[in-house]
Amino acid sequence: MALNSLTPLSTGCLHASKTCNVHQSYFHPKGAFKVVCEMKRNTEPRRKWGKLVSATLAAAVIAFSSDMSALADLNKFEAEMRGEFGIGSAAQYGSADLRKAVHVNENFRRANFTAADMRESDFSGSTFNGAYLEKAVAYKANFTGADLSDTLMDRMVLNEANFTNAILLRTVLTRSDLGGAIIEGADFSDAVLDLPQKQALCKYASGTNPVTGVSTRLSLGCGNKRRNAYGSPSSPLLSAPPQKLLDRDGFCDEATGLCDAK
Repeated sequence: MALNSLTPLSTGCLHASKTCNVHQSYFHPKGAFKVVCEMKRNTEPRRKWGKLVSATLAAAVIAFSSDMSALADLNKFEAEMRGEFGIGSAAQYGSADLRKAVHVNENFRRANFTAADMRESDFSGSTFNGAYLEKAVAYKANFTGADLSDTLMDRMVLNEANFTNAILLRTVLTRSDLGGAIIEGADFSDAVLDLPQKQALCKYASGTNPVTGVSTRLSLGCGNKRRNAYGSPSSPLLSAPPQKLLDRDGFCDEATGLCDAK
């Protein structure tokens, strides 16, 4: 760096942010004295800033670790309490392998069983209020005496499942296969079923639920000619039912077998 006008005071270098070392000095042909300075950055402030950033990051890591530990403790507490405020279940069984598992008289309120493999498992006497069981496979599963009210059980495989004395109030069972299911004493009041599935169950439905006192056939609407022949309001068949399947009062047609008019 060349200084064109030089005074005794200007020969010194400022040290606020940079240092100056005289690298070479000479006389210019025109008589001006020239000083060449080699400028060096003062790295001390940068070092202090680096230490400050490192300390801040270390403190953040420690705080994050503490938060994660607290979160783990909270999750463990909720799992032991079966959910927040004790009103639900923190159990997560989504896509889990529960084949031949035994969970008798347990609390699974609001638990998640989506796409779980529950074949031949035993859930007798357990509570599933508000649980999610969509797409789960529960072939030959035992739900004897279980409370399945307000659960989502759509698109499930429930072939030969045992629902003896089970409570399925307002349960959603659309597109689920209940072929060969045992339903003696089960209460399906206000449950959502596809019409073909309801018709299949009505062929052998029997018994009365010991808790609700409701007849299984009555809960399914079997033999009630004033009941809508197309099942629950959520049935897609309700939107545009073929007229040939209804009689003149719009409820039953004995010739089609949609309901028992007796």
